[in-house]
Amino acid sequence: MRHGFRTGRAVYAGAPVVAAALAHIGPAATWLPGLRRRLFPGLAGLGSPGHVALTFDDGPDPVSTPRFLDALDGLGVRATFFVLGENVLRHPAPARELVRRGHELAVHGWTHDRPWWSSPARDARELLRAVRVVGEVTGSVPHWYRPPYGILTSGRWAAARRAGLRPVLWTAWGKDWRHDATPASVRATVAADLDGGGTVLLHDTDHASAPGSWRATLGALPDIVRDCRGAGWAVGPLGEHGTGTGGAGVASVTGVTTAGTTGQAPFRSPAPG
Repeated sequence: MRHGFRTGRAVYAGAPVVAAALAHIGPAATWLPGLRRRLFPGLAGLGSPGHVALTFDDGPDPVSTPRFLDALDGLGVRATFFVLGENVLRHPAPARELVRRGHELAVHGWTHDRPWWSSPARDARELLRAVRVVGEVTGSVPHWYRPPYGILTSGRWAAARRAGLRPVLWTAWGKDWRHDATPASVRATVAADLDGGGTVLLHDTDHASAPGSWRATLGALPDIVRDCRGAGWAVGPLGEHGTGTGGAGVASVTGVTTAGTTGQAPFRSPAPG
């Protein structure tokens, strides 16, 4: 009887810890593509059916990013680049060149870290720092936020709201971070999940990927753009995608719908209060 009483007390004492952990990591369920497409289309990056948003993560990089800029110029395409604050600070020249060539800058965080351990204060501090550095270095005001690995914890939802950023993930990716990625595999993987109104996730650097993997992405890029145009879809940045912009339209972490999107239904966060 005493053993059962002690066990019950231990479970009761640990309940708040478990509840806090679930509240922190619960919103990360939006990483599941089917779930976010059905329940949170804005977060999934679903926009106008005649448009595909082209996005790149993890840059800028002084070696690889300029190669992508040249390729995009040749294709007549502008894209959204989710940059890391530390990379913008370390490599300001390619960051400025992104803006000079007409591309849209968005925030991917300060570093490409894993978000499993709860630290809301750090999340808020580092995201605000990334927004500030992007603005100071490039003169561009970012509107979008995509967390590393696409994992949105409650702390990162709150940090995005505080920074005036709207979270957006993707509907199709190229799995181009893999060591065995090839132009053909990247193209086929994107095509498997892409439809009009979708958002494509690619990488313009191997900062958090297999060394040299960006070359497969660069090789696949012309065919991906041609595939989209062949299907009748325009290709461009998130700002032209019909999903609204950040700022006043950013999601509330309490689940309360906020106004401010352009021509779209208000966006509702799946995060708990």
